[in-house]
Amino acid sequence: MMKRLAATAATLASASLLAACGTAGENRQTPAFDGIARSETVRVLGTEPFWNAVIANGELTYSTPEEPGGRSTRVTQFAGNSGLAFSGTLAAQSLDLVITEGSCSDGMSGRTYPFTATLKLGDEQREGCAWSDSRPFTGDPAP
Repeated sequence: MMKRLAATAATLASASLLAACGTAGENRQTPAFDGIARSETVRVLGTEPFWNAVIANGELTYSTPEEPGGRSTRVTQFAGNSGLAFSGTLAAQSLDLVITEGSCSDGMSGRTYPFTATLKLGDEQREGCAWSDSRPFTGDPAP
């Protein structure tokens, strides 16, 4: 689990390396991402294939059309320079979810979401969009 958490942290860190580069001799400290508070609920969705996740109080519930009730697992949270990572195990597979700030469209609803999401579940990688309590999506609430 620690290796996977370190790998997820490395993914977040590598996404910010260029932003952290500066002139020789500069000593810049980049604060950890604080765009989503630990106490907030984060919702994530993806298409092709359809999936969604809800993260609240250290628990992630992952669901699909084939399993609408979903499966839940405890996750650890890591705040990197440009986003959040959640790591755990779901159905005996490693689960890593990275949320980064950036406008996102699901390509179907006409909504715009404030975060992008990358889910790695076992060997599969899926892309999606995310929003939180304080940073909701914009657009039709029931398309």
